[in-house]
Amino acid sequence: MAKEAFGIDIGGSGIKGAPVNLKKGELAQKRVRIPTPQPATPDAVAKTVKELIDSFDVPADMPVGVTFPAIIQHGVAKSAANVDDSWIGTDVDTLLSEVTGHSVFVVNDADAAGIAEMEFGAGKDKSGLVIMTTLGTGIGSAMFMDGKLIPNSELGHLTYEGKSFEKFAASSVFEKAGISYEEWAKERLQKFYGHVEFLFSPDLFIVGGGVSKDAKKYLHFLDLKTEIVPAKLRNEAGIIGAAALAHAERKLEVKKDKGEKKAKKDKKNESAAELAAESVEEA
Repeated sequence: MAKEAFGIDIGGSGIKGAPVNLKKGELAQKRVRIPTPQPATPDAVAKTVKELIDSFDVPADMPVGVTFPAIIQHGVAKSAANVDDSWIGTDVDTLLSEVTGHSVFVVNDADAAGIAEMEFGAGKDKSGLVIMTTLGTGIGSAMFMDGKLIPNSELGHLTYEGKSFEKFAASSVFEKAGISYEEWAKERLQKFYGHVEFLFSPDLFIVGGGVSKDAKKYLHFLDLKTEIVPAKLRNEAGIIGAAALAHAERKLEVKKDKGEKKAKKDKKNESAAELAAESVEEA
């Protein structure tokens, strides 16, 4: 199977995607962005995803990975952020596969960014517990133990003084508060990362999101035992991570199909051998 897949990142304001070269961990073509339909209902978003895929010459057998701003369990949305509440309970894998005609695999948006960083970025070849965080409108997170994803961690929803940490320490809150990078780091991020460190004792923190490009302005103010570094892939991490997941899941499906076909063939041969043996005995 070729080391290429299609990645799509669904956001509250835009849906962007492109083919991804999974040997290099980079976009194979310039990405296309289409505004997220409003309201962002399942049918409307599915049609937009199809429109985006159709804007490229995507082979029918190329797997498609899609990030989604929700808790995703076995392809089903269990929550909804920045999209319509009607997504809750929707089998997103099945819906997008049926509408687009491709094998689609859906993953939480922060988990996708984490997959990209572990495969090609700051987490590459890192063992132990690695926690990726994305600082933006909220705080997303992705946890990996020895490179294996522990999905839907949602650490931004841990609480501090009665409200979630993301309402206290996200970069959107920092921008609205009009405080300095030093104040944000020492008074807000320190409390968040210090709490997560206390709970999990990770081996590495990776900080993503748009504000990660300014990491030199605030990370050095944090007083942690755990190493903390900025993400490397930034804006394309979701697309790349979704594509990497889709490629891996498709390989597993192909392997499973081959195993089932072999099992059926072996059973058929076994039955034929038993019949032949019975015929010999009767003779």
